[in-house]
Amino acid sequence: MKEKNNIIMNNKTSVIYNKGEDIKKEFKDRTRGFNTISNELEKAFLVYFDDRNDSANLKELEELANSAFLKVVCNTLVVLREINPATYIGSGKVEELSQIVKDKNITVVIFDVSLSGSQIRNLQDAIGVKVIDRNMLILDIFASRAKSAEGKLQVELAQLKYILPRLSGITGTAGRFGSGGVGMRGPGETKLEIDKRKIQENIVKLEKELKEVEKKRGVTRKQRLTYGNLVCLVGYTNAGKSTLMNKIANADAYADDRLFATLDVLTKRVWDNGVQYILSDTVGFVSNLPHALMNAFSATLEECKDAQCLLVVVDCADFDFDKKFDVVINELNNLNIDKNKIVIVYNKIDKISEEQVKKLINSDFKYVCVSAKKDINIDKLKAIIRSYFKPVSWT
Repeated sequence: MKEKNNIIMNNKTSVIYNKGEDIKKEFKDRTRGFNTISNELEKAFLVYFDDRNDSANLKELEELANSAFLKVVCNTLVVLREINPATYIGSGKVEELSQIVKDKNITVVIFDVSLSGSQIRNLQDAIGVKVIDRNMLILDIFASRAKSAEGKLQVELAQLKYILPRLSGITGTAGRFGSGGVGMRGPGETKLEIDKRKIQENIVKLEKELKEVEKKRGVTRKQRLTYGNLVCLVGYTNAGKSTLMNKIANADAYADDRLFATLDVLTKRVWDNGVQYILSDTVGFVSNLPHALMNAFSATLEECKDAQCLLVVVDCADFDFDKKFDVVINELNNLNIDKNKIVIVYNKIDKISEEQVKKLINSDFKYVCVSAKKDINIDKLKAIIRSYFKPVSWT
């Protein structure tokens, strides 16, 4: 029987075992979309802010909630003049949220910002249901979708790093042997210090394991490159990368109309009219990705450096595609990717008009307009890919 410590959060108990292997339950308890007691999807209330494009901001938050299998019941826009250190939003707005939660039987409130541990605790106490922030929602989606050993390690590491600085706020600041004070001081660690130490130990352990996995993957990647050239599919999440992978390589990558439908990198060898290459489907981008998670998946992005051709897939039917395109291009610039390697693939042209298609011309990069789902211009895209490589001689 494992010894365990309990962290109480608004009458919900999250368990952290000595070795920290169940810390992910912290996120699952807060973000799980299915209520096993009532057999219904959890009802979500979305709180978004006016500091960015309002409609795009709300749309992406709704898509994230849907990806976590939450039922979005309502939303509210908060015009924030100043941040309240205790609850992030003002007391009047907190009271308003509390009333709506009661009236509509909401089970989870999602904030489209990063909250501190104490803010989460204070909001839960005031509103009466669990409160999560955007980063916790993304981390939970990643945790539910990661399948490979490396992917699972990366997500768990990101979760631990995210919760560590918030632990004191979530669990409270009780001192040694209860509430502390005169007559209650004594030797030994507080429960909070013990929890922190266990998480820190597990972070070190996971980082070592991840380095070993990354070493093996590096060797595998080098071996792959000796047999063929590399083409990477990159782009914003839900742009259609996996569907495009299936069309080009006759692969069986899982594709769904949800954010982060696939998280683990899938590679497939392609032979096309005398040209052979490795096609790699990478993890999708998202704006304001949790810093810990971006670091954890940096190895995936590093693979783009080895590619001779990068297919940047863009959902041109998305009204906000240009801003999402900028997110991807900025990240590729951070990796010092040669722009001559980049091909913009405007996907889903079957969903827009011919006039809109004509406006997609991008003079900065090579580009092609396709529909992976309807098999439009896929041959044209394949011809562009072939132009990056020399045909092999078959003997």
